[in-house]
Amino acid sequence: MRFSNIVSAAVVAAPLVVSAATGKLGYAIGNRKPDGSCKYTADYEADFDVIEASYVRTYTSSECNTAEQILLAAAKKGVKVILGVWPDTDEAYNNDKAALQTAVPANADSVYAITVGSEALYRGNLKGPDLLHKIKDMQNTFPNIKIGTADSWNKYADGTADAVIQGGVKLLLVNAFGFWQGQEIGNATATYLDDLMQAFTRIQHIAGSIDAIELWNGETGWPTTGGTNYGSAVAGTDNAKTFFDEGVCAALDWGFNVFYFSAFDEPWKPDSIGDTGAKSNEKNWGAYTADGVAKFLLKC
Repeated sequence: MRFSNIVSAAVVAAPLVVSAATGKLGYAIGNRKPDGSCKYTADYEADFDVIEASYVRTYTSSECNTAEQILLAAAKKGVKVILGVWPDTDEAYNNDKAALQTAVPANADSVYAITVGSEALYRGNLKGPDLLHKIKDMQNTFPNIKIGTADSWNKYADGTADAVIQGGVKLLLVNAFGFWQGQEIGNATATYLDDLMQAFTRIQHIAGSIDAIELWNGETGWPTTGGTNYGSAVAGTDNAKTFFDEGVCAALDWGFNVFYFSAFDEPWKPDSIGDTGAKSNEKNWGAYTADGVAKFLLKC
């Protein structure tokens, strides 16, 4: 997400969620090949062989028949998937729900969770109670699967997501980027960890428990060479490596579970229009090139 206000970089205390165990590293994975055509089961199998991760997350379930195709690959490769549902319109929500009702029953062992929404609160497309209604509907549909949502750290920290937090969700993904805070690389890690701390602490306070809701860092990352700069944040492979080594590895050491955005470059993506109206190249966020070559060592 993009958030224009720069927050203090001081991280003076570890958040309540700190675990003695090392966190899990997963990847956000797209449903399209480099040419923009849909991926199929064999493509996801090849992706899993490259990234060698135990967890991945998606953003939609019906488009490109994502849920069915990725779950078949996940079952073969032993990968757990957090499946995405797009709730911003009733049509999109109903299409994704139907796709899950088709794909999940035969492959439930490969489903780690389902997230209803990806920054729906941040974009203002849904209010907290409306998002919670769809989360509860999905939980009723799949009572044995963890259901939650993914949103920007500041929508948890500022109270926008309180209705969701109080509504009995099982899982929340918190997106946080030092890059989208416009931070130069030397301050990006501190900003990233501080943003996570603010969100996680607020969630645990509103929930009244440190472990009632499972928390993940739902997205973080840094665009590599060819990406577009944002404020003082400079795209580049060296900076992406630094952020991974210092930011992602620190979060994992603290016990946070982290989804890196994204697994692969996506050359098919059109340029997006940013907050200022300027074009932004979002093709180069992958930890791996589109043909599966790691851009730097992805180990802590």
